[in-house]
Amino acid sequence: MDYENAYDKIYKYAYFRVRDRATAEDITQETFLRFLAKYGTLREGDIRCLYTIAGNLCIDEYRRIKPEPLPEEDSGSLYAVPDSSEDTAIIRAALSELSPEDRELLLLRHVNGEAVGTIAKIMNLSRFAVRRRLQAAEENLRKRLEVDA
Repeated sequence: MDYENAYDKIYKYAYFRVRDRATAEDITQETFLRFLAKYGTLREGDIRCLYTIAGNLCIDEYRRIKPEPLPEEDSGSLYAVPDSSEDTAIIRAALSELSPEDRELLLLRHVNGEAVGTIAKIMNLSRFAVRRRLQAAEENLRKRLEVDA
């Protein structure tokens, strides 16, 4: 894995969790600084460690300060959402009703495009459990979107 690809994934992950561009950039930079200080270089499969570091830094940030809502103009920059601000609000509302674990699963799989095997390692679950939980999260989101539509 190259640094640029890993950086983009970690940035998206942090941004999706903290909803602030500057904070996500800081978390991403700190993630790589900590990783490189400990391991020296990025090798295939190290994305799991990067996600763990970034996740812990996001948790630290939540403890430090409450996140601000994502501005409307930034919502389309990381993932494809409908153009209508009403549709965007419906999607955000439906996502907010999901558990944090389900949101993280959907983020890793659909926003960052991580493989089920990688997600299984990150979340310390079997591949089967990840697939099952991912299907349940997708179905739950679908149902919430149908109700709101």
